[in-house]
Amino acid sequence: MTGIQELLLSRIRDVADYPEPGVMFKDITPLLADPAAFTALTDALAGIVERTGATKIVGLEARGFILGAPVAVRAGVGFIPVRKAGKLPGATLRQSYDLEYGSAEIEVHAEDLSTQDRVLVIDDVLATGGTAEASLQLIRRAGAQVAGVAVLMELAFLDGRSRLAPALDGAPLEALLVV
Repeated sequence: MTGIQELLLSRIRDVADYPEPGVMFKDITPLLADPAAFTALTDALAGIVERTGATKIVGLEARGFILGAPVAVRAGVGFIPVRKAGKLPGATLRQSYDLEYGSAEIEVHAEDLSTQDRVLVIDDVLATGGTAEASLQLIRRAGAQVAGVAVLMELAFLDGRSRLAPALDGAPLEALLVV
């Protein structure tokens, strides 16, 4: 384990039985509250932006906003929020996707992306991969290219990486921590 991985992991708190019994929630708020850890995380994600040649970052609601916006500033690229359906004003592209128990929809302002853009999706956790997969579909529907997906933490036991692989179509998936 690298020094940054140790630092990040030491600032993530396990909360048992949240939001329901049997779930071990990974709380990143202590990491966000620690300026050294948050800066290290931002720098690590900005390095992924450089490696992928991304020109824009898509942050997935809601913690992807918290992580993606400072990374975009650090890397000198644009930031695009992908929101739950009905939260963005004006014309949007909408994508439905399946959840474990039901479905959901996300949206993006299509005019914020162009055919010249290479887009890196940033989120806090890769779980089952449904939201990330839907965001990649939105990016392509808007005419932009997918540069990859970067997450703070991958929950490997949920196997979201396998679900996401076809949608990535060869673009990288980078997780700073795999638990």
